[in-house]
Amino acid sequence: MPDADEADDDEEMPLSLRLSIADTLTLGNATCGFMAVYFTTTGILIPHLTGSQESGMARHSAATAVILMLCAAVFDLFDGLVARKLRSSPMGAELDNLSDLVSFGLAPAYFVLVYGMVADDAHQRVAAVGAIVVLLAVVLRLARFSCVTVKDGTFQGMPSPFGALTIVSIVLLELPFVATVLAILGTAWLMVSRVEYPKPRGPLAVAMLSWIVLAMGLLAAWAFDAPSGQLLLQTGCALQLVMGAVIPLFATARRVNNFRGNRREARAAQP
Repeated sequence: MPDADEADDDEEMPLSLRLSIADTLTLGNATCGFMAVYFTTTGILIPHLTGSQESGMARHSAATAVILMLCAAVFDLFDGLVARKLRSSPMGAELDNLSDLVSFGLAPAYFVLVYGMVADDAHQRVAAVGAIVVLLAVVLRLARFSCVTVKDGTFQGMPSPFGALTIVSIVLLELPFVATVLAILGTAWLMVSRVEYPKPRGPLAVAMLSWIVLAMGLLAAWAFDAPSGQLLLQTGCALQLVMGAVIPLFATARRVNNFRGNRREARAAQP
């Protein structure tokens, strides 16, 4: 009977006491994603709709929204590390997917939608289609992640945090509208592709965290109109796009080399 009593106590335990440290970090991820939507709405969309000409406010809000997405990526990075070192609750995987959908699906898609409404050369309906494609790409990617097993140490398709940061970088670069939409659609395709991306572990996790901190600094410099702040931001966004394009090329080249190596070994093994 003591075992039954303990089971009843576990079932009646409040939700907050059943959450692990990793789960708390995951909820921080979702909170950052929601606040990114909030700042995009109150600082960019509403001033545009009401005819406000305060460009500085829009710049600060855009930077804040993107910094919050970067913070969400930090939470997403550390909740996985903490879950492997300590433990995660049975809800951990579901919480992670739902939080990623908010921060790296809804938030960047909404950022693209608002861009289509406020940019001078943008077409709102085309931008809305691009935003829907981004959201659906993240939904499909997260669903596939939950039911498809890949080899350890890799992701299949561009990870959603990396994809979200690439998409907002494309918007912040202020390229011509057609080029912006095509780059956004290309990023969405990479997220649902079968291209392998390495998981951020060890030195790669440190490099990713360092890049996020640097990106936050570039955004802050741009938001507060620091000397050469615009140039620094564009340089950082361009580097993000270069990484988004180069990593698939390296992954493809590695797969081709592995395939050729396996064929050579098979031929050498034949009598």
